[in-house]
Formats: sequence, structure tokens, C-alpha cells
Amino acid sequence: MTLQADHPHPVMTPEFLTSQVGPLFDRSQRYLETVETHGSPLYLLDSAKLADQAARFRIAFASRLPATRFYFAVKSNNMPDISRILISKGFGLDVSSGLELAAALDLGAEEIIFSGPGKTRDELMMAAAHPDRVTLLMDSVGECRRFMGILAEKSQTLSAGIRLNCQPEGLWRKFGILPDQVSSLIQEILAHPFLSCSGIQFHSSWNLTPDRQKEIIRHAGALLGQMPADFLAGCRFIDIGGGYWPETGEWLVSDDPLCHYHLPAAPLDTFAQELSKAVTDHVMPHMSPVICFEPGRWICHDAVHIVVQVIDKKMPDMVITDAGTNAVGWERFESDYFPVLNLTRPGLTEQPCRILGSLCTPHDVWGYSFFGSDIQEGDILMIPFQGAYTYSLRQSFIKPLPKTVVI
Repeated sequence: MTLQADHPHPVMTPEFLTSQVGPLFDRSQRYLETVETHGSPLYLLDSAKLADQAARFRIAFASRLPATRFYFAVKSNNMPDISRILISKGFGLDVSSGLELAAALDLGAEEIIFSGPGKTRDELMMAAAHPDRVTLLMDSVGECRRFMGILAEKSQTLSAGIRLNCQPEGLWRKFGILPDQVSSLIQEILAHPFLSCSGIQFHSSWNLTPDRQKEIIRHAGALLGQMPADFLAGCRFIDIGGGYWPETGEWLVSDDPLCHYHLPAAPLDTFAQELSKAVTDHVMPHMSPVICFEPGRWICHDAVHIVVQVIDKKMPDMVITDAGTNAVGWERFESDYFPVLNLTRPGLTEQPCRILGSLCTPHDVWGYSFFGSDIQEGDILMIPFQGAYTYSLRQSFIKPLPKTVVI
């Protein structure tokens, strides 16, 4: 089957794909030696790549704004080694549940942002117990009032942030405090004896370009202009969230196993330049806060690869591997494209073949093609760029999960 000529998504060029695959094959011996030592299947965490991504992101924004802080979005990959490495590089952690908060505290994170809707009383109590390390972002009027009650019970004075919803459309209404609720809530906070507001957060996801984020910053700036001066004076930070898409863009499968769709993403410097200007134009006239960022996918996407072994070549165009897609937690590769590299028989030619896992379900698909000269039983395959929203979603379904190796 071939691609539809009128399909809305552009087709990935062979030159672009080769530029992504070639450097990985250049390091294939290192990956193979890791398999010889630790077996398969494996999650391979490239610590140098992770550190490089973190440094690039920090420099891009810190060089354009007077005061910045950076928090890794743990939900994108809750592998403890990732958070541990990023903490050592000066990142804080952005957590979205009591489970993630407890893990961040155990890892020794000194700066933690706790966001997310529907926080339980126990989660609010945990945040209040660590005021020197945790900044709570209150997600609703009700949550704010419940937190006020906890502070009153404890006679504890504490500062927290609030999350604004600057795009109250559809299911995104789930997150944050709606614009028409802000004014009355601010008055409640100002009148409360134990709670003050230290900052404001807003966020959008799946940003291939900075356009939507710029619009949200513009809306947030307009809301800031309506807030009382004494409220703004107590706000020390503005958190503009995460959702930055990796520079390589989004890759999607097609009906043809050798053709793939490619939605390009803006370079990091474009995000940094345009968002910094938006902050300067729309936020800085009202206050001079620290600007906080919550990158997740952009930091970890390229830093984790999955390695599997071919166990059975059932047909010339079908092989079964020793791991299932429970390692990524969902039927990702029925929609998302990632190249499968045969590290044992390398080659820059992509060949059609169904690469399937060993789960007892037909949806257990790694890919519909591979890069290499051939594919046989015993070959070691790698599915690269699996750092974001795979490890966190893995599940104990039928087969054991891969081991993690830091390289």
C-alpha cells in the first residue's frame, strides 16, 4: 500500500531518517557489549545524552532571561536514575502525585514543584510537611480551600502557588483555576491568616511550535494586569510549564512500512527566543519574577533506548523478540514510528518485516520494518528514542519488564 497523495502530514525524507539512524549504528558495538554483559531485554539510559539535553535546555532560556529555574517533569519518565542525574545537574523535579512526591523526597531533591488536579488530603499534608523543599501548586478553588483548612488546623503559615487555566476549552478545563474564578480566590488568599501566594503556573502540552505557549503567556499577562498590587508583590515566580516537543518532531506510521510521516518541530532556540520575548512583553511589565520551566519529553526522549533479541523468525517477513510492548505500556508503534535497528547486522537500508513482541496479543508490535543487512534468530535489535512516556507507562503484563542499565 502507498501513501495518500493528499494526506495532511508530510512524508519523512530518507536523508533525515539516515541522519538519525547512522549515529546510532556508529555506537552499536557499545550497545552490543552492554547486552553481552547484562543480557536482554534492556532499557539503556545514555547518561551523557541526558546531561547534554538538560544543559542545552537550561542555557537556551537562562541566556535570555534574568532569573530562571528548571524542573524535570517526572511523569514523562519516572526512572529514578534519570531524576538522580538531573538533580546532580541542578534541576528540580516537577511531580504530579503523592507517589512521585515521595520518590522525589527520597531522591534528595531540594526543589520540588507539586502540581496536578485532585490532590488528596494526605498529599496536601505531605506537601505541607516539607515547606523548605516543596512548592504546592493549587489546582482549584476547592483544593485551595482544603489546603487553607489544613494550615489552620496546624496553625502553620505557608506560601504556595496557583495554577491558572488560560485555555478553558474542552477537557483542558480539568486543569487549573478558570479566569472568572481568579479574582475572588485572590481575595480569599489575601484575607487568610496562614496562606500566601508565592507564584503562578500555566501550561500547555504537545507543542511542536511555541505559538500556543505564546498565546497563553499573552492571556496570563492580561490576567496579571487585573490582579491586586499586594498580591503580585508576594509572587516570586511564574512557571510557564513544559510540553516542548523534541526537535526531531513527531514521527507517525503509514500504510507503507517503508514510508513514514514526519511532523517537524521548531528548534529549541526558536522556543527560547520567542517564549522569552513573550514573557518580557507580557509578564515583566507587571512583576519581575523567576521564570520556571518544566521540560519532560524534550529532556529524556533521546536518552533511553530499548534493546531486544530476536527469538523466533517465524516467516521471512515476521520475527518475534524476547520482550513485549508492556515495556512501553501501550500500543505505541501502531501509530508512532520509530526505526528498528539490527545492531548485529547493521545497514542503512530499511527493509519491510513485522517486528513483534512475545506477548499473547496481536497488538504487540515494535515496528513494520528494520534497518540492517538481514535479520535472523539471535540478532540484537534496538528501538531508539524511548525516553518519554514509555518507562513511566510500563506494566507487568504477561512478560517480565526489561532491566535498566546506565551507560
